[in-house]
Amino acid sequence: MNLNATLIAQIVVFLTFVWFTMKFVWPPIVKALDERAGKIAEGLAAADKAKADLVHAEKKAADELRQARESAAEFRVAAEKQAAQLIEEARAEASRVLSAAREAAEAAAGVATQRAKEALREQVALLAVAGAEKILRKEINQQVHAELLSKLKSEL
Repeated sequence: MNLNATLIAQIVVFLTFVWFTMKFVWPPIVKALDERAGKIAEGLAAADKAKADLVHAEKKAADELRQARESAAEFRVAAEKQAAQLIEEARAEASRVLSAAREAAEAAAGVATQRAKEALREQVALLAVAGAEKILRKEINQQVHAELLSKLKSEL
């Protein structure tokens, strides 16, 4: 009987201990474990989201870098076109200025040639008159003299 009473008392104490543990000890432990599992799940979800955001940011950065390179290439091509156009315009302007200067020089040379011819005609006329005066040694009428000079100019 001793063995049976002790065994029954131990069973009752064990069942009381199990009931007490399940009623008061186990729920806070389960609650803490559930909270910890929730925090871990949130952390994993945040890590996955951060990883996805990182991939998205890398793609966006690569796209922006590609666009920047394309834009730079377009700017370079536009600048080269503009430089070529400016060079061509400068060449055309220089050619035009050169032509105008050449025409002006030719015109000035023509005027200078004409003036030189006129001066030469006058000098030849004066020399002819002086030579004729020396030969004739007589006085010539001024009006006749002027007419002779103008005829001589026109003939030269």
